[in-house]
Amino acid sequence: MSTARIDRASSPMNGRQDWETRRKRKIADITQALNVDPVDVATLRRMAISEGGLLTDEIRCQVWPRLLNIPPHLLDQEPEKVERDNNKDYNQVLLDVQRSLRRFPPGMPDEQREGLQEELIDIILRVLQRNPQLHYYQGYHDIVVTFLLVVGERLATVLVEKLSTHHLRDFMDPTMDNTKHILNYLMPIIERVNPEVHDFMQQAEVGTVFALSWLITWFGHVLSDFRHVVRLYDFFLACHPLMPIYFAAVIVLHREEEVLDCECDMAMVHHLLSQIPQDLPYETLISRAGDLFVQFPPSELAREAAAHESMAASTFKDFELASTQQRPDIVLRRRRRQKQASPESSTLSPVMTVAQPSTARRFVRLAVMGLTVALGAAALAVVNTALEWAPKLDLFP
Repeated sequence: MSTARIDRASSPMNGRQDWETRRKRKIADITQALNVDPVDVATLRRMAISEGGLLTDEIRCQVWPRLLNIPPHLLDQEPEKVERDNNKDYNQVLLDVQRSLRRFPPGMPDEQREGLQEELIDIILRVLQRNPQLHYYQGYHDIVVTFLLVVGERLATVLVEKLSTHHLRDFMDPTMDNTKHILNYLMPIIERVNPEVHDFMQQAEVGTVFALSWLITWFGHVLSDFRHVVRLYDFFLACHPLMPIYFAAVIVLHREEEVLDCECDMAMVHHLLSQIPQDLPYETLISRAGDLFVQFPPSELAREAAAHESMAASTFKDFELASTQQRPDIVLRRRRRQKQASPESSTLSPVMTVAQPSTARRFVRLAVMGLTVALGAAALAVVNTALEWAPKLDLFP
């Protein structure tokens, strides 16, 4: 009798019923948070971070504007007509949008897709025209198309403009200096958690170019399943602007065995890391990224990121060239050949020894807690550490 009860309790049917119960409870919590005055944004953030995210596009249409603190009166404004003639960004935007066919749902009628592509062009040009201080970059359209497909042109214009002047602001500078600075947080995070993987990557001199497209597109360019993309957008919109780099770190850490089994060669390691598996355990990785953010907040890593920036200065020309050509493997192999052809470079650039963190610090972990509690802590840390970042990103105008 007891065995039968255990079998029923662990059956797939029972699991589906349990998820459906939690799903209904989450929808009720989101609805309640939206209906109170003022809106309970803290609860909405927790809902966006916790398992399953915001569940549906209908809910995202209501919650995403709240997560970005969009004034309600802006949500009903009709977007103005865009002038494409003599627009300095139009040709590049057009080329990128024409290459974005795989970002639209398979089986979508050509006429519908072409209409959405026209709207995508208009959103991008509209945001850039309103904000001349912003500079278009290749990959920006991958973020914009996600918002377009979820919330439509009118609302996407408002959300993308706010995102572009806040979370994405560093990517839209005339140079890639600030983008490089954000990427420099990647290796310190990996070092804190797994020094062996960190040292292997340092020895391979792989750098962080492999994660460039992850970061500047919020993984929209590299994930084939749209459900996974919007789940990550729920998470990122609810969190600190640097959360995507923490998520990039947990992907690398999740692939520890693959990395360490790889030949310790720049091009080989870069190729491995740049190919993201499509079957990642996203909810587990989101939870882990939240844990790492709590354990190692940006304020704690800032000095190490700055130090890494100075160490990486000699490779930044390669970084810029890779991002321009969209072919980092070629650039990395070229750099390797140049180093092999110049023996004197070994005396000019000695192998760097990496200081090992203390054993106690390396194995710091949060107290054992459930997923909801852990991510609740992450959400709380988002608010606190975002204030430290605010002078640069103007998160709270």
